[in-house]
Amino acid sequence: MKLVSNIVNSIPVRPTTLVSVVSILAVFGPFISVSGGFWDAVNHLVNEPEFFWSIQHMVVYFGVFLVASAGFLGILLLLKKSVHGILKTGILLVVIGAAIQLIAGFADSVSHDIYGIDGLISWSHQPLETGLVLAALGGFLILKNREHTKLKILIPFSIIAFLFFTTWLVFNFALIFGHTIQCIYIHVIFSSGCSIL
Repeated sequence: MKLVSNIVNSIPVRPTTLVSVVSILAVFGPFISVSGGFWDAVNHLVNEPEFFWSIQHMVVYFGVFLVASAGFLGILLLLKKSVHGILKTGILLVVIGAAIQLIAGFADSVSHDIYGIDGLISWSHQPLETGLVLAALGGFLILKNREHTKLKILIPFSIIAFLFFTTWLVFNFALIFGHTIQCIYIHVIFSSGCSIL
């Protein structure tokens, strides 16, 4: 453990710079992932053949990569013991969100190998979305802590993103419990959500 501590402390980057990078990655990573997810949902509408390595999934997982990078840098900050209070909470949420997304991403790959095309509701999509929400919340908390810096211009974007991702997750959970109404016309663009794995 002392070796890890020595390595972490020898990194020549200031903690404030790392915090800034973590917050930017934690805000934009989930946004890119959800954009790819919407593209994927629309692609399902035209019943394109689906496989895990589609361009839509690559956009999703580029966003996941950004969040995972934020999580890695967050771990460095936590190991340096240079963050406290709400900042530490935000970084922990980013790290947990990133871990959930990485695990769910692997599960999504397995799901596509076994089942092929899937819907909005699957045993891998909702954990992935939960990881997005946690990372976005963590990004907001980090930015809120840094509101006296130039990063404050990202705060409104992070609030909208967090609310949007949370709404998206709630919508998808509603499809699970509202199976009798989930295929009504208003949901036609998300018709693939009618097929629950």
